[in-house]
Amino acid sequence: MLRTPVGERRLDILEWLKEPARHFPPQRHGDLVEDGVAADAIAAKLGVRRQVADTHLTLLTDLGVLRAKRVRRRTYYRRDEMRIAEVARMFEKGW
Repeated sequence: MLRTPVGERRLDILEWLKEPARHFPPQRHGDLVEDGVAADAIAAKLGVRRQVADTHLTLLTDLGVLRAKRVRRRTYYRRDEMRIAEVARMFEKGW
């Protein structure tokens, strides 16, 4: 069940990362838009432990809809709009 690509929490993450500056506070390191949002901030917004958030973020990254970037000792996540559009087109075509 944890490995299903679609889930309310995962959809929430994707929605929040559309407009990261609207949904997350400024970060000490890394730009919210260019670098992405720190995994800790996503976990806090979800109201879950970091390990639980990492499970969701890893799956979304493996699917290619999120990009991960290391800045210092933290991992930041942002949407991959081209991949999301590609996946949407597959579903429109009746994948």
